[in-house]
Amino acid sequence: MRVVYTPLNGTGLETVSRALEGIGVTDAHVVPEQAEPDGDFPTCPKPNPEEPAALELGVALGERVGADVLLATDPDADRVGVAVPHGGEWKLLTGNELGLLLLDFLATRAVGAGSNMSHRVAVTTIVSAPMADDLARAHGFELRRTLTGFKFCGEQIGILEGQGRESDFLFGFEESYGYLAGTYVRDKDAVVSCTLACELVAHWKGRGLDLWEAMQQLYDRYGHWGNEQVSVAYEGVDGPERMAAVLTSLRENSPSELGGLAVESVTDYADGAPMPVVNPLPGEPVQTLPPSNVLEFRLAGGSRVLVRPSGTEPKVKAYVFAKGDTQDEAQELLDAIVSDVRGLLS
Repeated sequence: MRVVYTPLNGTGLETVSRALEGIGVTDAHVVPEQAEPDGDFPTCPKPNPEEPAALELGVALGERVGADVLLATDPDADRVGVAVPHGGEWKLLTGNELGLLLLDFLATRAVGAGSNMSHRVAVTTIVSAPMADDLARAHGFELRRTLTGFKFCGEQIGILEGQGRESDFLFGFEESYGYLAGTYVRDKDAVVSCTLACELVAHWKGRGLDLWEAMQQLYDRYGHWGNEQVSVAYEGVDGPERMAAVLTSLRENSPSELGGLAVESVTDYADGAPMPVVNPLPGEPVQTLPPSNVLEFRLAGGSRVLVRPSGTEPKVKAYVFAKGDTQDEAQELLDAIVSDVRGLLS
Protein backbone atom coordinates (compact mmCIF):
# COMPACT_ATOMS: atom_id res chain seq x y z
CA MET A 1 0.00 0.00 0.00
CA ARG A 2 1.31 3.43 -0.96
CA VAL A 3 0.41 6.36 1.27
CA VAL A 4 0.72 10.12 0.86
CA TYR A 5 0.61 12.11 4.07
CA THR A 6 0.47 15.84 4.77
CA PRO A 7 0.49 17.47 8.21
CA LEU A 8 -0.58 20.74 6.53
CA ASN A 9 2.37 22.58 8.13
CA GLY A 10 1.09 21.50 11.53
CA THR A 11 2.31 19.20 14.29
CA GLY A 12 1.57 15.72 12.99
CA LEU A 13 4.73 14.75 11.07
CA GLU A 14 6.75 12.94 13.72
CA THR A 15 3.91 11.19 15.52
CA VAL A 16 2.00 10.11 12.42
CA SER A 17 5.18 8.96 10.63
CA ARG A 18 6.19 6.84 13.63
CA ALA A 19 2.69 5.40 13.94
CA LEU A 20 2.57 4.40 10.27
CA GLU A 21 6.01 2.79 10.53
CA GLY A 22 4.79 0.91 13.59
CA ILE A 23 1.97 -0.80 11.67
CA GLY A 24 4.22 -1.67 8.72
CA VAL A 25 3.51 1.13 6.24
CA THR A 26 6.85 1.29 4.44
CA ASP A 27 5.83 3.16 1.29
CA ALA A 28 4.82 6.58 2.65
CA HIS A 29 5.41 9.93 0.95
CA VAL A 30 5.16 13.23 2.83
CA VAL A 31 4.16 16.40 0.98
CA PRO A 32 7.47 18.33 1.24
CA GLU A 33 5.97 21.84 1.08
CA GLN A 34 3.69 21.04 4.04
CA ALA A 35 5.99 18.83 6.13
CA GLU A 36 7.41 21.30 8.66
CA PRO A 37 5.42 23.31 11.21
CA ASP A 38 4.72 26.83 10.01
CA GLY A 39 2.13 28.96 11.77
CA ASP A 40 1.74 31.15 8.69
CA PHE A 41 0.44 28.13 6.71
CA PRO A 42 1.91 29.39 3.41
CA THR A 43 0.64 26.57 1.18
CA CYS A 44 -3.13 26.95 1.57
CA PRO A 45 -5.54 29.62 2.80
CA LYS A 46 -7.18 27.31 5.34
CA PRO A 47 -5.19 24.34 6.75
CA ASN A 48 -8.39 22.36 7.25
CA PRO A 49 -8.60 18.76 5.97
CA GLU A 50 -12.30 19.31 5.25
CA GLU A 51 -11.34 21.85 2.55
CA PRO A 52 -10.44 20.34 -0.85
CA ALA A 53 -8.14 23.31 -1.53
CA ALA A 54 -5.96 22.27 1.42
CA LEU A 55 -5.40 18.87 -0.19
CA GLU A 56 -4.31 20.04 -3.65
CA LEU A 57 -0.58 19.49 -3.06
CA GLY A 58 -1.29 16.10 -1.53
CA VAL A 59 -3.45 15.06 -4.45
CA ALA A 60 -0.75 16.18 -6.90
CA LEU A 61 1.85 14.07 -5.08
CA GLY A 62 -0.58 11.16 -4.91
CA GLU A 63 -1.00 11.33 -8.68
CA ARG A 64 2.74 11.36 -9.23
CA VAL A 65 3.53 8.38 -7.01
CA GLY A 66 0.35 6.36 -7.67
CA ALA A 67 -0.85 6.40 -4.04
CA ASP A 68 -3.74 4.36 -2.67
CA VAL A 69 -4.72 6.97 -0.10
CA LEU A 70 -4.05 10.55 0.97
CA LEU A 71 -4.06 11.37 4.68
CA ALA A 72 -4.21 15.02 5.83
CA THR A 73 -4.11 16.00 9.49
CA ASP A 74 -5.11 19.41 10.77
CA PRO A 75 -2.53 21.66 12.50
CA ASP A 76 -2.98 20.22 16.00
CA ALA A 77 -3.29 16.65 14.63
CA ASP A 78 -6.59 15.71 16.20
CA ARG A 79 -8.61 15.48 12.97
CA VAL A 80 -7.84 13.73 9.69
CA GLY A 81 -9.21 13.94 6.16
CA VAL A 82 -8.94 10.95 3.84
CA ALA A 83 -9.06 10.98 0.03
CA VAL A 84 -8.74 8.06 -2.39
CA PRO A 85 -8.34 7.78 -6.16
CA HIS A 86 -11.46 6.54 -7.92
CA GLY A 87 -12.52 6.70 -11.55
CA GLY A 88 -9.71 9.01 -12.61
CA GLU A 89 -10.21 11.56 -9.82
CA TRP A 90 -9.57 11.89 -6.10
CA LYS A 91 -12.58 11.54 -3.80
CA LEU A 92 -12.52 13.21 -0.38
CA LEU A 93 -14.65 11.19 2.02
CA THR A 94 -16.91 13.14 4.34
CA GLY A 95 -16.38 12.88 8.07
CA ASN A 96 -19.55 10.84 8.33
CA GLU A 97 -18.50 8.44 5.57
CA LEU A 98 -15.09 7.67 7.05
CA GLY A 99 -16.64 7.32 10.48
CA LEU A 100 -19.19 4.82 9.19
CA LEU A 101 -16.57 2.82 7.29
CA LEU A 102 -14.35 2.63 10.36
CA LEU A 103 -17.27 1.73 12.63
CA ASP A 104 -18.36 -1.08 10.31
CA PHE A 105 -14.74 -2.30 9.94
CA LEU A 106 -14.03 -2.34 13.69
CA ALA A 107 -17.37 -3.97 14.51
CA THR A 108 -16.82 -6.66 11.87
CA ARG A 109 -13.34 -7.32 13.25
CA ALA A 110 -14.68 -7.52 16.81
CA VAL A 111 -17.36 -10.00 15.75
CA GLY A 112 -14.69 -12.10 14.02
CA ALA A 113 -12.61 -12.08 17.21
CA GLY A 114 -15.56 -13.48 19.18
CA SER A 115 -16.37 -10.29 21.10
CA ASN A 116 -19.66 -10.15 22.98
CA MET A 117 -21.11 -7.33 20.89
CA SER A 118 -24.06 -6.72 23.21
CA HIS A 119 -21.53 -5.27 25.69
CA ARG A 120 -19.52 -3.19 23.21
CA VAL A 121 -20.22 0.55 23.08
CA ALA A 122 -19.72 3.01 20.23
CA VAL A 123 -20.26 6.74 20.63
CA THR A 124 -21.17 9.47 18.17
CA THR A 125 -23.06 12.75 18.33
CA ILE A 126 -26.65 13.78 17.70
CA VAL A 127 -25.52 15.68 14.56
CA SER A 128 -23.55 12.77 13.06
CA ALA A 129 -24.61 10.11 10.53
CA PRO A 130 -27.99 8.45 11.23
CA MET A 131 -26.71 5.29 9.47
CA ALA A 132 -24.69 4.55 12.61
CA ASP A 133 -27.98 3.40 14.17
CA ASP A 134 -28.36 0.81 11.40
CA LEU A 135 -24.81 -0.44 11.91
CA ALA A 136 -25.48 -0.84 15.63
CA ARG A 137 -28.59 -2.91 14.96
CA ALA A 138 -26.79 -5.03 12.33
CA HIS A 139 -23.72 -5.79 14.44
CA GLY A 140 -25.46 -5.83 17.83
CA PHE A 141 -23.41 -3.20 19.68
CA GLU A 142 -24.72 -0.31 21.77
CA LEU A 143 -24.61 3.14 20.19
CA ARG A 144 -24.79 6.28 22.31
CA ARG A 145 -25.32 9.79 20.90
CA THR A 146 -23.92 12.73 22.83
CA LEU A 147 -24.05 16.48 22.27
CA THR A 148 -21.73 18.08 19.71
CA GLY A 149 -18.12 18.13 20.87
CA PHE A 150 -15.77 15.21 21.23
CA LYS A 151 -15.29 15.86 24.95
CA PHE A 152 -18.73 14.33 25.40
CA CYS A 153 -17.65 11.20 23.50
CA GLY A 154 -14.54 10.97 25.68
CA GLU A 155 -16.70 11.36 28.77
CA GLN A 156 -18.45 8.10 27.91
CA ILE A 157 -15.12 6.25 28.17
CA GLY A 158 -14.79 7.58 31.71
CA ILE A 159 -18.29 6.35 32.52
CA LEU A 160 -17.46 2.88 31.21
CA GLU A 161 -14.21 2.94 33.17
CA GLY A 162 -16.11 3.72 36.37
CA GLN A 163 -18.25 0.64 35.71
CA GLY A 164 -15.22 -1.57 35.13
CA ARG A 165 -16.09 -1.71 31.40
CA GLU A 166 -13.36 0.41 29.82
CA SER A 167 -12.47 -2.39 27.39
CA ASP A 168 -16.05 -2.37 26.07
CA PHE A 169 -15.43 0.93 24.24
CA LEU A 170 -15.42 0.17 20.51
CA PHE A 171 -15.12 3.46 18.64
CA GLY A 172 -16.13 7.11 18.67
CA PHE A 173 -16.60 9.56 15.80
CA GLU A 174 -18.14 12.88 14.88
CA GLU A 175 -19.00 14.35 11.50
CA SER A 176 -16.28 17.01 11.69
CA TYR A 177 -13.45 14.52 10.96
CA GLY A 178 -12.83 13.41 14.56
CA TYR A 179 -12.30 9.71 15.40
CA LEU A 180 -11.04 7.60 18.28
CA ALA A 181 -10.35 3.95 18.99
CA GLY A 182 -8.67 2.82 22.20
CA THR A 183 -9.14 4.39 25.61
CA TYR A 184 -5.71 5.89 26.34
CA VAL A 185 -6.80 9.16 24.70
CA ARG A 186 -10.10 10.74 25.72
CA ASP A 187 -10.44 13.08 22.76
CA LYS A 188 -10.35 12.82 18.97
CA ASP A 189 -6.89 11.77 17.77
CA ALA A 190 -5.63 11.97 14.19
CA VAL A 191 -2.57 9.82 14.93
CA VAL A 192 -4.53 6.68 15.77
CA SER A 193 -7.06 7.66 13.09
CA CYS A 194 -4.33 7.61 10.41
CA THR A 195 -3.34 4.08 11.40
CA LEU A 196 -6.99 2.99 11.35
CA ALA A 197 -7.50 4.57 7.92
CA CYS A 198 -4.51 2.66 6.55
CA GLU A 199 -5.81 -0.61 7.99
CA LEU A 200 -9.18 0.17 6.41
CA VAL A 201 -7.64 0.88 3.00
CA ALA A 202 -5.60 -2.33 3.15
CA HIS A 203 -8.67 -4.33 4.18
CA TRP A 204 -10.72 -3.18 1.21
CA LYS A 205 -7.81 -3.20 -1.24
CA GLY A 206 -7.42 -6.89 -0.44
CA ARG A 207 -11.02 -7.31 -1.58
CA GLY A 208 -10.52 -5.34 -4.77
CA LEU A 209 -12.28 -2.16 -3.64
CA ASP A 210 -11.26 1.40 -2.81
CA LEU A 211 -12.92 3.26 0.06
CA TRP A 212 -15.31 5.09 -2.26
CA GLU A 213 -16.60 1.75 -3.55
CA ALA A 214 -16.74 0.33 -0.03
CA MET A 215 -18.94 3.26 1.01
CA GLN A 216 -21.29 2.59 -1.88
CA GLN A 217 -21.64 -0.96 -0.58
CA LEU A 218 -22.70 0.38 2.81
CA TYR A 219 -25.24 2.65 1.11
CA ASP A 220 -26.61 -0.30 -0.88
CA ARG A 221 -26.95 -2.32 2.31
CA TYR A 222 -28.43 0.24 4.69
CA GLY A 223 -29.96 2.91 2.47
CA HIS A 224 -28.56 5.89 0.63
CA TRP A 225 -27.99 9.15 2.43
CA GLY A 226 -27.28 12.70 1.48
CA ASN A 227 -26.16 15.17 4.10
CA GLU A 228 -25.36 18.87 4.12
CA GLN A 229 -24.60 21.48 6.73
CA VAL A 230 -26.51 24.71 6.20
CA SER A 231 -25.07 27.84 7.81
CA VAL A 232 -26.90 31.17 7.86
CA ALA A 233 -25.05 34.26 9.15
CA TYR A 234 -26.71 37.06 11.14
CA GLU A 235 -24.46 40.07 10.77
CA GLY A 236 -24.75 43.39 12.58
CA VAL A 237 -25.32 44.47 16.15
CA ASP A 238 -28.79 42.91 16.16
CA GLY A 239 -27.46 39.57 14.89
CA PRO A 240 -27.73 37.71 18.23
CA GLU A 241 -31.26 39.04 18.72
CA ARG A 242 -32.35 37.83 15.28
CA MET A 243 -30.71 34.44 15.87
CA ALA A 244 -32.61 34.04 19.12
CA ALA A 245 -35.85 35.00 17.37
CA VAL A 246 -35.35 32.30 14.73
CA LEU A 247 -34.83 29.61 17.37
CA THR A 248 -37.85 30.84 19.34
CA SER A 249 -40.00 30.78 16.21
CA LEU A 250 -38.93 27.20 15.44
CA ARG A 251 -39.85 26.17 18.96
CA GLU A 252 -43.23 27.88 19.02
CA ASN A 253 -44.20 27.23 15.39
CA SER A 254 -42.48 24.00 14.39
CA PRO A 255 -42.87 23.12 10.70
CA SER A 256 -45.28 20.32 9.91
CA GLU A 257 -43.22 19.19 6.93
CA LEU A 258 -39.81 19.73 5.35
CA GLY A 259 -38.93 18.86 1.78
CA GLY A 260 -42.40 17.37 1.35
CA LEU A 261 -41.87 14.94 4.26
CA ALA A 262 -44.02 15.06 7.39
CA VAL A 263 -42.27 16.06 10.61
CA GLU A 264 -43.02 13.06 12.83
CA SER A 265 -41.35 14.26 16.04
CA VAL A 266 -39.49 17.23 17.51
CA THR A 267 -36.89 16.98 20.28
CA ASP A 268 -35.88 20.14 22.12
CA TYR A 269 -32.57 19.72 23.95
CA ALA A 270 -32.81 23.12 25.70
CA ASP A 271 -33.77 21.63 29.06
CA GLY A 272 -31.82 18.42 28.59
CA ALA A 273 -33.18 15.28 27.00
CA PRO A 274 -32.69 11.53 27.30
CA MET A 275 -29.56 10.39 25.47
CA PRO A 276 -30.49 8.63 22.20
CA VAL A 277 -29.27 5.02 22.55
CA VAL A 278 -29.55 1.99 20.28
CA ASN A 279 -29.31 -1.49 21.87
CA PRO A 280 -28.87 -0.45 25.52
CA LEU A 281 -27.99 -3.19 27.96
CA PRO A 282 -31.04 -4.37 29.96
CA GLY A 283 -31.29 -2.39 33.18
CA GLU A 284 -28.80 0.24 32.03
CA PRO A 285 -29.74 3.65 33.50
CA VAL A 286 -30.87 6.27 31.00
CA GLN A 287 -28.42 9.16 30.74
CA THR A 288 -29.71 12.71 30.36
CA LEU A 289 -27.85 15.03 28.03
CA PRO A 290 -26.88 18.46 29.39
CA PRO A 291 -29.12 21.33 28.31
CA SER A 292 -28.20 22.60 24.84
CA ASN A 293 -29.82 25.02 22.42
CA VAL A 294 -30.56 22.36 19.79
CA LEU A 295 -33.76 21.33 18.01
CA GLU A 296 -34.12 18.00 16.21
CA PHE A 297 -36.81 17.26 13.63
CA ARG A 298 -37.37 13.61 12.70
CA LEU A 299 -39.03 13.24 9.30
CA ALA A 300 -40.99 10.46 7.65
CA GLY A 301 -38.75 7.78 6.17
CA GLY A 302 -35.83 8.40 8.53
CA SER A 303 -34.58 11.78 7.32
CA ARG A 304 -33.78 14.34 10.01
CA VAL A 305 -32.77 17.96 10.58
CA LEU A 306 -30.96 19.40 13.60
CA VAL A 307 -30.67 23.15 14.21
CA ARG A 308 -28.36 24.94 16.64
CA PRO A 309 -26.61 28.31 16.93
CA SER A 310 -22.85 28.43 16.46
CA GLY A 311 -20.90 28.78 19.66
CA THR A 312 -18.24 31.03 18.10
CA GLU A 313 -19.88 32.99 15.27
CA PRO A 314 -23.18 34.84 14.63
CA LYS A 315 -24.56 31.88 12.68
CA VAL A 316 -27.31 29.30 12.95
CA LYS A 317 -26.33 25.87 11.67
CA ALA A 318 -28.60 23.13 10.41
CA TYR A 319 -27.47 19.54 9.89
CA VAL A 320 -29.63 17.95 7.20
CA PHE A 321 -29.78 14.19 6.54
CA ALA A 322 -31.93 12.80 3.74
CA LYS A 323 -32.53 9.09 3.15
CA GLY A 324 -33.51 7.59 -0.20
CA ASP A 325 -33.60 4.27 -2.02
CA THR A 326 -30.88 5.49 -4.40
CA GLN A 327 -28.18 8.13 -4.17
CA ASP A 328 -29.98 10.26 -6.74
CA GLU A 329 -33.21 10.04 -4.74
CA ALA A 330 -31.39 10.95 -1.53
CA GLN A 331 -29.76 13.94 -3.22
CA GLU A 332 -33.05 15.16 -4.67
CA LEU A 333 -34.70 14.90 -1.26
CA LEU A 334 -31.71 16.60 0.39
CA ASP A 335 -31.98 19.56 -1.98
CA ALA A 336 -35.69 19.93 -1.19
CA ILE A 337 -35.17 19.80 2.58
CA VAL A 338 -32.21 22.20 2.44
CA SER A 339 -34.31 24.67 0.45
CA ASP A 340 -37.03 24.64 3.11
CA VAL A 341 -34.50 24.89 5.94
CA ARG A 342 -32.86 27.93 4.38
CA GLY A 343 -36.26 29.54 4.13
CA LEU A 344 -36.93 28.93 7.82
CA LEU A 345 -33.57 30.30 8.91
CA SER A 346 -33.48 33.36 6.63
